[in-house]
Amino acid sequence: MKTFKTVIYWFLIFIAVIQFIPVDRTNKPVVKKDNFVNVLQTPENVQHILIKACYDCHSNETVYPDYAYVAPVSWSIKSHVTKGRKHLNLSEWGTLNKDLKKNMLENSVHSVKDYSMPLPAYITRHPAANLTKAERSLLADYFEGILKSNKY
Repeated sequence: MKTFKTVIYWFLIFIAVIQFIPVDRTNKPVVKKDNFVNVLQTPENVQHILIKACYDCHSNETVYPDYAYVAPVSWSIKSHVTKGRKHLNLSEWGTLNKDLKKNMLENSVHSVKDYSMPLPAYITRHPAANLTKAERSLLADYFEGILKSNKY
């Protein structure tokens, strides 16, 4: 029993100490002329879907929940946001080249259609991000329409 208490004691000390490891949660400023919804004059109904299901990980407008301030969860969330922005950052859409935009739109269509986005783990903590079939269809159709128009 003494060994168990010692392990618990040191575990709690460890958890307390790691809270002091800083995680940068600052968002870069959003330049309206580069933001996806402004560049493409996205309809409001599509904007609503993007904001509720995509913008937390795929823009510079991330809203960090309270639990994102507790290590080691904060490290995981920051890692997901960094990777999400690397794959697609809707806030910086206007700064990307045409080939990259095309690739990102194609990947977005596939991710929405095959239910790989939003991530299931994200949906468990943010149920509003769980898109209906109709919302998925609307979003995929919107992306496909942009691809067909070649105006991205």
